[in-house]
Amino acid sequence: MIDMTSVPNGWVCLYPQVSSATSQTVTMSLDNRGLAYADGFFTTMGVIDGLILWSDYHYRRLVSHAEALQLNINSEELLAVLQLYAQQLEQGMLKLVVTRAAQNVRGYGYIPNANGSDCEIWLKATAMRVSTALQLSLPDGNLVPIQPYASAICLSSQIACLPPPLAGLKSLNRLDNVLASGELQRIKAEPLASNLASTLSEGLLRDMSGQWVEGTMSNVFYQLAEAPLSESKTTSSTHKDDENYYLTTGQWYTPSMAQSGVAGVMRQVIIDALSTTQYPVRIRSLQDEDLPKLTQLFFCNALRGIMPMSSLTLLSGDVVDF
Repeated sequence: MIDMTSVPNGWVCLYPQVSSATSQTVTMSLDNRGLAYADGFFTTMGVIDGLILWSDYHYRRLVSHAEALQLNINSEELLAVLQLYAQQLEQGMLKLVVTRAAQNVRGYGYIPNANGSDCEIWLKATAMRVSTALQLSLPDGNLVPIQPYASAICLSSQIACLPPPLAGLKSLNRLDNVLASGELQRIKAEPLASNLASTLSEGLLRDMSGQWVEGTMSNVFYQLAEAPLSESKTTSSTHKDDENYYLTTGQWYTPSMAQSGVAGVMRQVIIDALSTTQYPVRIRSLQDEDLPKLTQLFFCNALRGIMPMSSLTLLSGDVVDF
């Protein structure tokens, strides 16, 4: 596996290893199984001060996804290379794409191997500002960015229910999220939605069973009126301007990823951080009848951290304010 002395422009192939003279210009074959069959996975990592945010969680993703998809990855070596790129990048984003190598089997199939299939590993480093202006102190002492309050809307798009080996994975097959994101952008562009669009930042998605599962690019956490210590909207509004109380006031829930959705890095960071508090996160489905009872809602991902919502527009057009 190669390491670079400077951050390359565009995509670089980390594996199979190529000579330094051609590493900047290598291109992906149209026969790549990720392109042909979405046979692979990806992860997106924020970088601040030359360090990968939540690198141990991204490492767990490399290990778990390689096992689930039967791919041969040296996760420790790969993470070490990614850290070298992060040092050169200093601040921005690393996007890693792992696909199964070409097979001598016609069609979708691949040849089973005790160590898993060989891979192609691609990386793109992008210099960008990672927002850290406001940070929330987690109960375990870690800091996570928290974004300004925004609004969300329930989308009519639905995401697929998947079999156990695939549910929760950040696989390359994201067409349902692509279409859902397109719906969100159309809503934001509608002239009649101009007032809503100014604060609209995320859409809430159902899976094919009708359960509300995640955002178009994020996981979701919520509180309900009857939950312990939430005291409806009174307690929530008391601490709305004090980020240090945001996660530790009231009972938080998050939907299961057992049949749909992506088990995100930041989702697990929050679950782990609250695991030793008085009210650990509970895994609970989010149904239609729960939506009017919501008292708090936030989305989260590994780049933006926590994205708190001030309101949710339902499919009926009714608005639930938090």
